[in-house]
Amino acid sequence: MIANPRRRSFLSTATACTSLGFLSNLRPVSASESRLDPKLVSLDAGIEPLVKLLEESSREKVLEVVGSRIKAGLNYQELLAALFLAGVRNVQPRPTVGFKFHAVLMVNSAHLASQAAPDCERWLPILWAVDRFKDGQAATKKESGWRMKPVDEMKLPPARKARERFIEAMDNWDEDAADTATAVLARTAGANDLFDLYVKYGCRDFRDIGHKAIYVANAFRTLQAIGWHHAEPVLRSLTYALLQHEGDNPAKRDGAPDRPGRRNAELVRKIRPEWCEGKTDSATVSEVLAVIRQGSDADAANKVVSLLGSVSPQSVWDGLFLSAAELLMRQPAIVSLHSLTTLNALRYSYDTVANDETRRLLMLQGASFLTLFRNAMVARGTVGDEKIDEQIAERPDDPIVPKMESIFSTLSKDKLAAAQGAFLFLKSYPEAGKDLINHARRLVFLKGTDSHDYKFSAAVMEDYSHLSAGVRDQFLAASLYWLKGSESPDAPLVKRIKAVMG
Repeated sequence: MIANPRRRSFLSTATACTSLGFLSNLRPVSASESRLDPKLVSLDAGIEPLVKLLEESSREKVLEVVGSRIKAGLNYQELLAALFLAGVRNVQPRPTVGFKFHAVLMVNSAHLASQAAPDCERWLPILWAVDRFKDGQAATKKESGWRMKPVDEMKLPPARKARERFIEAMDNWDEDAADTATAVLARTAGANDLFDLYVKYGCRDFRDIGHKAIYVANAFRTLQAIGWHHAEPVLRSLTYALLQHEGDNPAKRDGAPDRPGRRNAELVRKIRPEWCEGKTDSATVSEVLAVIRQGSDADAANKVVSLLGSVSPQSVWDGLFLSAAELLMRQPAIVSLHSLTTLNALRYSYDTVANDETRRLLMLQGASFLTLFRNAMVARGTVGDEKIDEQIAERPDDPIVPKMESIFSTLSKDKLAAAQGAFLFLKSYPEAGKDLINHARRLVFLKGTDSHDYKFSAAVMEDYSHLSAGVRDQFLAASLYWLKGSESPDAPLVKRIKAVMG
């Protein structure tokens, strides 16, 4: 959504209330300095100078540079747009759609955090993301020196054939043909139509532990905020990311990351036409938990097919999200974390996409992916046997309800005890979910040290509101396994921002 004048005024007020004292005295950028390298993809003329400023400022000085611009009147939407576009132009989503590319993936998460933050803290997540961009830019420069080049205008297909060419290229994993078709689609097709198209390719394979699906959701969500006129470089980056693979052309072999998607694309046709008409059933959660705990990716998808029609899709999603939260409890580490952020992207896509078959496919892929995350965790170390419905559940002998501050203090020492305390707190005070989320978010602002802190917290806090009343408290309580305790030290970057801003 493009900011309106009232939004612009509001953000100016928010900036003023921070009283952060950004450094000024930044020298102006000359016309010659703002000229674009002809070997580099061009951006919208209105945003290009600011993007170039982000690109060329050193990491040591970028916060001072951005701070002085904010003080001079730079608004939030302009910075958000420039930051995202600088990322897609300078950070390569290869060899994996992760690692350094989190500088791009986290922009939407930082934006969601900023939207939910108190007025006087709204700039902090975006400034944090600015620093992450400089980190990702430096990593790309060191590894390959990659920067997005202009599209080959001589190879662009006619607009009337662009969609057909895009689908053919994506199905055949043809990078060059997909790139040129993407450029034409970005110039001629509508956002909703393209979202439906990209969602299918974002969820088709399990490479990069869900980052492809995450990038699809985050790219389109960020474009909603900064404007569709910025779509072409973003979609070209997205297409490039979705075609990442290892070894030979996946279209010509039966690769393990592709099998669930190929099977589920067929299985989706067996779902009953009345699949959205089932009733809410709390027992479904236990059935889904059981199959994710022990079943194969095929077992999980088959279970969803058997349930839909008699059971509400909401009940299935409840089971999937609790299953992902349980994986986090069993191994609070990077793989289980991505089971939640991936499921968040799939659920957003499910809620947004128009195509009925794609919506069904997203549910099947979500179920299959969770078993693949579970299997991938084994290679990363010890996997516990925690069960969310047993260890985070109501008990007749529950102790005194803890205060919120003590929950987050305990979190720094004992994750399970903190989660159990949070569940008791939420059950005792049914209206307190928002308060606990706000408290947790503020601790992420102060103590987050990694892009995943923002990605994860933005995802679970959003998902909490999408879950049924009977499961959302368990889900939020379990999410504490990756949230920040109050005894954790403040992040070095936050200390730096405070020093810079006075």
